[in-house]
Amino acid sequence: MNAYSKRGGRRIGRDFFSVEGKTIVITGANKGLGLAVAEMLAEAKANVALVARHEESLQQIAEKLRADGHTAEHFAFDLTNTRDMPDLFQRIHQAFGKIDVLINNAGTNIPVKAEEVTEEQWDQIHDINLKSVFFASQAAGKYMMEQKQGKIINMSSQMAFVGYYKRAAYSSSKGGITQLTKSLAVEWASYHINVNAVAPTFIETPMTAKMFEDPEFRRDVLGNIPLGRLAREEDIFGAVLLLASSASDMITGHTLRVDGGWTVW
Repeated sequence: MNAYSKRGGRRIGRDFFSVEGKTIVITGANKGLGLAVAEMLAEAKANVALVARHEESLQQIAEKLRADGHTAEHFAFDLTNTRDMPDLFQRIHQAFGKIDVLINNAGTNIPVKAEEVTEEQWDQIHDINLKSVFFASQAAGKYMMEQKQGKIINMSSQMAFVGYYKRAAYSSSKGGITQLTKSLAVEWASYHINVNAVAPTFIETPMTAKMFEDPEFRRDVLGNIPLGRLAREEDIFGAVLLLASSASDMITGHTLRVDGGWTVW
């Protein structure tokens, strides 16, 4: 059987979801899902620009990726420093010559009862989860506008669609992400910039392991997921590859829920 078929003059097959040669910026790339996505994309032959606050860990990751034969550069940056965001993306553009995809992955959460959330906690969550996403998209978007193409993938959450305990600030920030995704998709469509989001359920990582030590919490979470398990990092890879590749050229303004069915209820 042929690996490819042709429809409408376009090639469809193994390379349809390819990100080979694309320059992809990943924020929060030094740990958790961001690191896993960065490694996956590097293995898929993308050129990866790794962004996070911690210089040492980020440098080690970039060096390891290069030692494995991949193209990777690291850019230590505090994403709450929105004033210097244009400089960050200028450095990335200078290093690679283009910016094809931006993955706004960096995020944070402080589980607190709604009546106990402080203004400082609220601002900390929204500055990372929403404000930095807008200004990173704005800075990357200028280069994508010049190129007349680009893809932005925002990491939202199932909590953009459902309520849950101790997540008033977090849920509102992720709800904002979903609406921001729609607005940017409409405004930048004429530049052939696709803006989409991915909304995972709870992901089983070393960082979330501690919260799942609470058996009652674990039972409640699993009880809300029809597929009956937590997500793994690799469960998110397909959504990212879809939205970063040419396979999603006609998809924009969409939030793809990778939630095991939680939001079906």
